[in-house]
Amino acid sequence: MALFSNLPVYKLGYDVLLEIYNRTKSFPREFKFTIGEKMKEESLNMLINVYKANKSRDKTRTKYIEIARRNVEVLRLLLRVAKDLMILGIKGFVFLNTKIEELSKQLTAWQKYMTRAGN
Repeated sequence: MALFSNLPVYKLGYDVLLEIYNRTKSFPREFKFTIGEKMKEESLNMLINVYKANKSRDKTRTKYIEIARRNVEVLRLLLRVAKDLMILGIKGFVFLNTKIEELSKQLTAWQKYMTRAGN
């Protein structure tokens, strides 16, 4: 079992978390405490679930990976809402969406690996 902080999926998730915290600072007050907080919460929960997946036994690992994947999809939805409400610019949306897509691929690959390994 690798240190969770050395996992590529954790590193990318941590970068996404920091980027979301930095970008939501500039959200208008009306959205900072609704969509902004939800984005922060989902990204933090995703990172916690990656940690739990890494630290859990093989039998429960896929459960945490699946929950992390759900967190990523909710985050993707919230990003889209922020873009459509013109809270988040197109460049920020594309940047974050690209990172989230990469994160989703890593989580999916990890889940497939665990399934193939029979865990």
